[in-house]
This record gives sequence, C-alpha cells and structure tokens, in this order.
Amino acid sequence: MREPASLAAVATLQPDFLGFIFYPKSSRYVGEELSADNLNNLPPSIKKVGVFVNETTEIIRQRVQEFKLDMVQLHGDETAAQCQELRAPGLLVMKAFALGGKFDFDALLPYVPHCDYFLFDTKGEQPGGNGLTFDWDLLRDYALPVPYFLAGGLDLAHAETLRNLQLPGLFAVDLNSRFEISPGEKDPTRLQQMFQQLRGVTPTPYIEGGHAECSEASRVQSLPN
Repeated sequence: MREPASLAAVATLQPDFLGFIFYPKSSRYVGEELSADNLNNLPPSIKKVGVFVNETTEIIRQRVQEFKLDMVQLHGDETAAQCQELRAPGLLVMKAFALGGKFDFDALLPYVPHCDYFLFDTKGEQPGGNGLTFDWDLLRDYALPVPYFLAGGLDLAHAETLRNLQLPGLFAVDLNSRFEISPGEKDPTRLQQMFQQLRGVTPTPYIEGGHAECSEASRVQSLPN
C-alpha cells in the first residue's frame, strides 16, 4: 500500500496484514507519498509489514522505528545471519523465496531458527511473483516448522480453491497485483469480494469507510511487490 486514501479504504476490510514497499526500484515504492502518520492511524489489529530487497540491517531498523513496523519481509538474497540480526522482541521476520520447477527445501534449514514466517512466490525476473502463480503441488510435502504465506498472481478466480486448499504449513495468502487499480492503489470492492469468499461470509456491498463483518477471521495479506 502507498496511497493514503486507498490505504484507509482497504483497512476498513480488516486484513490481518498490510504491506509497504521500501524498495526504490519497485513501482510500488512508498517514496515520499506515505507518512508515518498514515500507518499510526491504522487499527491496532492490522500488522504493518515493511518489504525490503537486499537492504542493510541499519536502514531496515531505521524504517522499522520510523514507521513502527510489526514485521519485515525480506524479498532479496538476504542471509540467515541477517534474519537473525533483525529478529527482535516485537519484530517478526518473514523471508521470501521464489519457487519454480524443483525446489530444495533443505536450503531453508539455516533460516528456520531465525524466521517467524516464510513467503513462497513465483520465480521470475523481478523480486516478487511477477503476477504469476506457481505449481502449489511443490508444497504438498512441506515439512518445516515455519508457517508460510502463499503469494504469486492470486485472483478472485482462485478464491474457492484457496479456501479449500489443504497444504501443510499454509498460514496466509498474499493479495497484490490482481487487485490493483494502479501500482500501490488497491480496488477495495474486489478485495472485499475476495475476503468474503475466503472467509465464507454473505456478500455485502462495499461502502467507503464502512466495515466488513466477518464470521471467521481469515489471514489475508496485501503485500505489494
């Protein structure tokens, strides 16, 4: 998220996480458009996630303090040692990995003690899923103790499948490019439809500034790439 109006609208839908890109090369880079005050006004139930790509520990810590982030998502070539450096009381660490073809999950073992979550995205030219899904069967035999977020081109068409998906370790889904009006600006109506289908509630019209009541909490993340 980046646009203040879009941020406020999506927050009314009560996702469990909202993401903010601190990677200058991304079209969704927060730049000067997002202020710490915008994040301070979010409901306390929503965790604020800062997304970084090959950034220094010092800079990440500065952004965590400035924006009062609850979690950092590392979407580059960060080492397990850097995850260990960043992990601290009150700060969660998520490390993203791109999956495509075969994947050696043993390569994640050094990260296990130092990450609260993993994120599995689609392998592509750019950091992030590039708006494409990957073969979720790769996760059928996932046996690591770290829960993960599923990302990569998720759309309304995937709602029913995701709702009934039984994958070991699956904790949340990451909704991004398929719900955008423009980079950094989400479509609250489409997001509400997705939330309702995932959560299994009766559809209601989206009302600007309104509230989507949910009978069951579903972990939904909106993290731009």
